[in-house]
Amino acid sequence: MNNQLVLVLDFGSQYNQLIARRVRECGVYCEVMRYTISLNEIAAKHPVGIIFTGGPNSVYDQASPHIAKEIFAMDIPILGICYGCQLMAHMLGGVVTTCTTSEYGKTETTYGKSSALFCDDALPEKAISWMSHTDYISEPPAGFTVTAHTESCPVAAMECPEKKLYAVQFHPEVNHTAHGLTMLNHFLQDVCGCTGDWTMENYAKTAIEQIREKVGNGRVLLALSGGVDSSVCAALLSRAVGKNLTCIFVDHGFLRKNEGDEVEAAFAGRDIQFIRINAKAAFMEKLTGVSDPETKRKIIGEEFIRAFECESKKLGTVDFLAQGTIYPDVIESGSGDAAVIKSHHNVGGLPDYVDFQEIIEPLRLLFKDEVHQLGIELGLPEHLVWRQPFPGPGLAIRIIGEITDEKLEILQDADWIFREEIAKAGLDRSIHQYFAVLTDMHSVGVMGDGRTYDYTLALRGVTTTDFMTADFARIPYEVLETVSARIVNEVKHINRVVYDITTKPPATIEWE
Repeated sequence: MNNQLVLVLDFGSQYNQLIARRVRECGVYCEVMRYTISLNEIAAKHPVGIIFTGGPNSVYDQASPHIAKEIFAMDIPILGICYGCQLMAHMLGGVVTTCTTSEYGKTETTYGKSSALFCDDALPEKAISWMSHTDYISEPPAGFTVTAHTESCPVAAMECPEKKLYAVQFHPEVNHTAHGLTMLNHFLQDVCGCTGDWTMENYAKTAIEQIREKVGNGRVLLALSGGVDSSVCAALLSRAVGKNLTCIFVDHGFLRKNEGDEVEAAFAGRDIQFIRINAKAAFMEKLTGVSDPETKRKIIGEEFIRAFECESKKLGTVDFLAQGTIYPDVIESGSGDAAVIKSHHNVGGLPDYVDFQEIIEPLRLLFKDEVHQLGIELGLPEHLVWRQPFPGPGLAIRIIGEITDEKLEILQDADWIFREEIAKAGLDRSIHQYFAVLTDMHSVGVMGDGRTYDYTLALRGVTTTDFMTADFARIPYEVLETVSARIVNEVKHINRVVYDITTKPPATIEWE
């Protein structure tokens, strides 16, 4: 990678990925690293800027995360956010103490328009910022100028331009902070000198060259699930190595309506070896009589491996096994420590027998939104790139209780109607996940002049920024009305439709 680099040093923030995503939105490549990284490691990476994240600790607690003071003398611009702001003040001689009045949530903030961060004409002198702190800076370090304040926080922002040090008590990365992205962009462009050289067009070119250099004439094997990550990974590899790529698509029969055919069609015109295994019968046989969701998951994961293994053996030795690991997996495994990467890859685990020299992960530097952008750049159809998040076991865990062919067909048809109407309403990009669940509950209904006793279908839609928490989507009543009417009229054996309005927590996004 030859892009300019900004390091995000994580001090335990729940927003570490969000900060990095916002930096990337500004066209700047960044990496999230733990605060324990050494100064020599930082210097070796040649960053053009550093961002300290927030965190739950108090800086005056000796057990809290700290970093060597010499980092402030490295002549690298630094932006401290929340805990990072307080840490900068504490280490450079300022005073951090417990607030007389804690600040949480939306807070009116007054900005100094002479600051490099707040000088934008679009930013008013007073605006809302997102606060979350019980400590605050009561006295800034010598040489620092206070550039923002609130009614309860005398130092909501401070800076020392001569030393390229900037700090904000609030969270500019959160959408609730008005013009927060603009503030970050001023730090990146005006302070760090970033030129915005991080684009998916450039990434695709660089990644293809790197893959070709590594693989040479070797053979690459990819387990293609049909999900966004594995599909974009396949498209990138196909550009790089063409017929030296073999994609094994295990269709377990629990995909949404028409999706198996759509995945196959998306790769039909590419110069690769594409193998589709229609394994529904084998999966259904294993799941006969099984109702417990965890047992379903384990059976499907194991059977997926066995199907993949059986087909792979026909290929003989391969040189590289490719996986669709993305950057959040890397961060969550240890803030960038590649040695402890998560084991839950696209195939649900690796077959023990697979004979390969090396694993390659072409997407491991990308966030999910960047994977979407790369997919479009590589020419994948939008319906595949913007495919709704889908669990590995598919509709098998959206059917409550035992799975049958009849239930599967009912759910596929109902789910397809729901997704079609959401798209017609123009809500398909604003609702982050939406799907149907076939419950195991029957209820009385009346259709025509007859009494019915059929299934209840549940609809679920959520909005979220990180999928760790989620709110139910406020789908307009008229859209829900249309969806309900169509499902009851067009799908046999459903006579009642309900909408799930539970947040996460206490619920999960999926039902099983």
